[in-house]
Amino acid sequence: MDHIAVDLGGWESQICVRSSDGTVLEERRCQTSLLGAYLSGRPKSRVVVETCSEAFGVADAALEVGHEVRVVPATLVRSLGVGARRTKTDRRDARALSEVSCRIELPSVHIPSAPSRERKALCSMRDALVRARTQVSNGVRGWLRTQGVRLHSGSVDTLPARVRAQVRTVPSYVTRQLDTIDALTRSLAAADHDVRCAAKADPTCRRLMSVPVSARRRRCALAALDATGGFPSTQSVEAYLGLTPGERSNFQKQQRTCITKAGSPAVRHTLVQAAWAARRCRRQDPLHH
Repeated sequence: MDHIAVDLGGWESQICVRSSDGTVLEERRCQTSLLGAYLSGRPKSRVVVETCSEAFGVADAALEVGHEVRVVPATLVRSLGVGARRTKTDRRDARALSEVSCRIELPSVHIPSAPSRERKALCSMRDALVRARTQVSNGVRGWLRTQGVRLHSGSVDTLPARVRAQVRTVPSYVTRQLDTIDALTRSLAAADHDVRCAAKADPTCRRLMSVPVSARRRRCALAALDATGGFPSTQSVEAYLGLTPGERSNFQKQQRTCITKAGSPAVRHTLVQAAWAARRCRRQDPLHH
């Protein structure tokens, strides 16, 4: 089996192909968009890439034509020789990955399914809108403080209307910010609608609707767990999400620490919100009393 290491780039990627005995068979550059066509013309091989934005798309293309795929964690590649001696070029990186692949069984991160990546993209794009609106709103509130204006209480959705109602003269540079908040609020409403529709159309999300959390949080949890049956037990799910205690032990003592927090922070936040919501619902349950 040949070993095809690809140092991925946004426009072009570097390819290094070695035989199983480590002999370099081919080195070339290829447009990243054409990697799928290149891999389809190769015999069954092991394709090695580093985790990056393009990695899973290339992994899908390689798996589709029958290749074995290894998506190596970015935190591991330096220990494999990538960027050694403070010298990092695309050709050296591809050579290092292909050489290590010939010698050892490289670990691979989980390659999420297409629905899982779509769920994650939907949630992350919506969260980006929230962050942008928060940043713009904080700028407007900071300007109001310099003017000595104290607004009536209300949500961020109504901030532009409250500013226009209470401030007699609004400068043009603040007006632009208020218009941006209005536009982001409309985009957020559309994004929330898309999330709710996607959650209702997803059978796994419908099964989770008994949990009293929002559709966005359910989609976030599914995006991280990628419900493909890849976890053998609940303990492995806990470890994947970083909910298991850490350990600092040696031959003299054994010490347990707080949870590892090694998994997705968004999912842990979702689980905390679900726990609080379940507790509130349980208090209102007449059987609880």
